[in-house]
Amino acid sequence: MKASIIVNDISKTFHLSKKQQRIEKSDSKVKVAVDGLSFEAYEGEIYGLLGPNGAGKTTTLRCISTLIKPDSGDITIHENSVIKNENEVRKMIGFLTSDLKLEDFFTPNYLFEYFANLHGINQETMIARKEYLFDKFKIDKFAEVKIGDLSTGMRQKVQIAISLVHDPKVIIFDEPTNGLDVITAKVVTDYLIDLKNMGKTIIISTHIFSLVEKICDRVGIIINGKIVLNDYLSNLVKKNGDLEELFFDLYKKESGEVE
Repeated sequence: MKASIIVNDISKTFHLSKKQQRIEKSDSKVKVAVDGLSFEAYEGEIYGLLGPNGAGKTTTLRCISTLIKPDSGDITIHENSVIKNENEVRKMIGFLTSDLKLEDFFTPNYLFEYFANLHGINQETMIARKEYLFDKFKIDKFAEVKIGDLSTGMRQKVQIAISLVHDPKVIIFDEPTNGLDVITAKVVTDYLIDLKNMGKTIIISTHIFSLVEKICDRVGIIINGKIVLNDYLSNLVKKNGDLEELFFDLYKKESGEVE
């Protein structure tokens, strides 16, 4: 299998304000969010970053997506560095995050066409792409409804459609089912599997064990900004029996709760 994403020894540190220091309950003025992290993701697979809140999952995905630059190390996507060739990388990725806020007064139709134009997609391709994605996520009947009048689940599906407007080779989803009802969550996870079967490379971050067990081929367990275990899910389950139990054993060890 060919590695389409290579994360090579990246680190990222943030400076903390006094308020953030109080929240972190720390005297340190800096926080190490990602600490020498490395892993690879392959074509035609779903790779899961599994870890608790604050482990560095979102920071890692933002580095991969060129939203922020790592302080050290590098990431390549189809042999393009996110540091040296960020514009080429952006053409190849679709990134979905809860931080993506759609303006309430725009409609799905308008937003899809707007982002298609940003990606330089011609009219014929845009129409075909919109018909496909709007049908896939059942957005058709809501195409002219303002975002502010849509349900949370429908807004999420519109966000996904917009993120995939340019049919990217690499899909990066930060907590893809967070806050969704069970029906919408299944639509999203089923489509992620469809994308994998199309040969796409998919990275998700999550703290939900059942989601990893359902859709991921390989998993990296991330704690305190470090990958502490990285393997095929089938190998982890075969060796350890229970992913959740394995995770908490590692968490206790890394947090110093056990010897």
